[in-house]
Amino acid sequence: MMLEVQDIHTYYGQSHILQGVSLRVKEGEIVLLSGRNGAGKTTTIRSIMGLVPPKSGEINFLGERIASLPVHLVSQKGISLVPEGRKIIPGLTVYENLKLATLKNKDKARVAVLLEQISQVFPRLRERWSQEGTSLSGGEQQMLAIARALVSDPVLMLIDEPSEGLSPIMVEKIAEVLKEIKKHGKTILLVEQNTDMALEISNRCYLMDEGVIKFEGSPAEIKGNEEIQREYLAI
Repeated sequence: MMLEVQDIHTYYGQSHILQGVSLRVKEGEIVLLSGRNGAGKTTTIRSIMGLVPPKSGEINFLGERIASLPVHLVSQKGISLVPEGRKIIPGLTVYENLKLATLKNKDKARVAVLLEQISQVFPRLRERWSQEGTSLSGGEQQMLAIARALVSDPVLMLIDEPSEGLSPIMVEKIAEVLKEIKKHGKTILLVEQNTDMALEISNRCYLMDEGVIKFEGSPAEIKGNEEIQREYLAI
């Protein structure tokens, strides 16, 4: 198992946000974590990344406990985060945003390979290599945020709401990008409220409500169960 989250409890101050969350991600999967606003989805991936460490419970990545590690060490283990809101660095070009994410990699040949892969997966970004990242369209900025995480050469990608605020056409393009990333051997834990898109590309799904996992199953099980959709999804 690549990632195992076992009974984690996470707080913001006195607020008990995650109340015993458990999930698992196998190598090569796209696993969807969905639910209504405020369910605890973003807190879950922030807990995995070490941004909001859980007060109790276990997080194991490739058989190693990481729940107590700081963010930079979690990243060095091979986990990258594509945050909600994209967080493109102002004043830097597309290329500079990407290059910054490669600084920890001392293998220059590998960096060159990764940048070439980015050019292939994101031809639109390659056309805008020297353009300031924050001047891109919303969809292009989302592509840049994903590309920036990918160029850090992760084993596991945590991607938070990649379709938020995008047009239907751009949502389709993001879905195609995520499928292409999977073909390149990456594993993805995807937080996404656009379930129409997410269910089409995911292997397994978890649905959250009020800080608890309420359902685990296949995309087909969710599509075929209107009661689950009404109870836990905004559809």
